[in-house]
Amino acid sequence: MRLTLSCALSFLITFFVGRALIPWLRRMKAGQSIREDGPKWHLTKQGTPTMGGIMFIVGIGAAVLIAGWKDLKSGSWSALFIYLMALVFGLIGYADDYEKVKNKRNLGLTALQKFSLQLAVALAFLTLMRLTGNLSSNLYIPFADVSVVLPWPLYLAFAAFVMVATVNAVNLTDGVDGLVTGVTIPVAVFFTAAAALWGFTDLGVFSAALLGGLAAFLIYNFHPAKVFMGDTGSLFLGGAVCGMLFAFDMPLIMLLVGIIYIAETLSDVIQVAYFKWSHGKRIFRMAPLHHHFEMGGWSEVKLFWVFSGITAAMCLLAYAGILSRYGR
Repeated sequence: MRLTLSCALSFLITFFVGRALIPWLRRMKAGQSIREDGPKWHLTKQGTPTMGGIMFIVGIGAAVLIAGWKDLKSGSWSALFIYLMALVFGLIGYADDYEKVKNKRNLGLTALQKFSLQLAVALAFLTLMRLTGNLSSNLYIPFADVSVVLPWPLYLAFAAFVMVATVNAVNLTDGVDGLVTGVTIPVAVFFTAAAALWGFTDLGVFSAALLGGLAAFLIYNFHPAKVFMGDTGSLFLGGAVCGMLFAFDMPLIMLLVGIIYIAETLSDVIQVAYFKWSHGKRIFRMAPLHHHFEMGGWSEVKLFWVFSGITAAMCLLAYAGILSRYGR
């Protein structure tokens, strides 16, 4: 019941905040600057309001506090920890967006600045979860239903790498109207279903709120997008996804539920590496992967449905892989 309440509250609050936020962003001239080296037809999106992720950040936060109040009073703080960690990632994204809007160009914080801040947030979150007893150093392997016990320093290094990589992979996926929203909705459904299966109500409140907030945001973000989430939203989403990976104690499930995030990142890494190695040749028409398909004639709507559908199928597979955990 509380999961349904959390989802509904997040949806409604996000939707109504969006009604006020988008006109305000237009008045503030908070328009997106489009990369000149991207697909040329994306230049028509120049000036579309950005930082729209604020609407679901507000909606999710309100839902976690209201629907999760019982858990918070009983001392179960995991959902709030995930939200606050994701919020800090969102603030890093906001700083990046602000620099882009202020300077009217698609360059915000430097790569080193973003990496340093993201690593600090990841280490702080992991340490907090460990000290409060909400994180073990056991590496759960889906399907096999076994856990490998790692030394804490090794697990911490692994977890920090996964978190920073996940946050940036989600951010990289946000390049087409509605894409990262559509891809992350099945991920939120997966974690909500896992929470319901195992009785993790506190974590379910957060994942259900994420589901509701993204569903409402998609109303404004589906092609043709009336607003972009910006780095404010995409870094928050990255933080939310990796927060759930570790709060549910199954980071390896990212290989399935995050298949699109991973493919987008690998396409970019491969393209850059091959370009340097071959002195100017390319494997993909354009990286990351969604631009490769765009250049091949895929519409933004087709990309949305295909990539979201692949994620949904992989989330179903992932759910099958965790069904026997805890003897359920």
